Amino acid sequence: MGNFEEIINSSTLTLVDFFAPWCGPCKMMGPILEQVSSEVGEDAKVLKIDVDKNREVSLKYGIRSVPTLILFKEGDIVWRQAGVPPKHLIIESIKNNL
Repeated sequence: MGNFEEIINSSTLTLVDFFAPWCGPCKMMGPILEQVSSEVGEDAKVLKIDVDKNREVSLKYGIRSVPTLILFKEGDIVWRQAGVPPKHLIIESIKNNL
């Protein structure tokens, strides 16, 4: 968990996708997040966290459904969304927090 904390506490915005390999909607997030990553470039990192393999982190952030996206800025949650939001909403949230 130490490395995760270092990443989300950095000055770069970090979008974390809490997912599970067995989750259908989670599979739909993959291509969306690839597009988001290419559009925002260096402005934000995109990180995927498997909730089954990272229960401690999932519990800490109260992940009750997957996918859940959380945008961190210097360790603080600045945006959170459960489900599969449209790409423009994710990008808008990142740009609003730069």
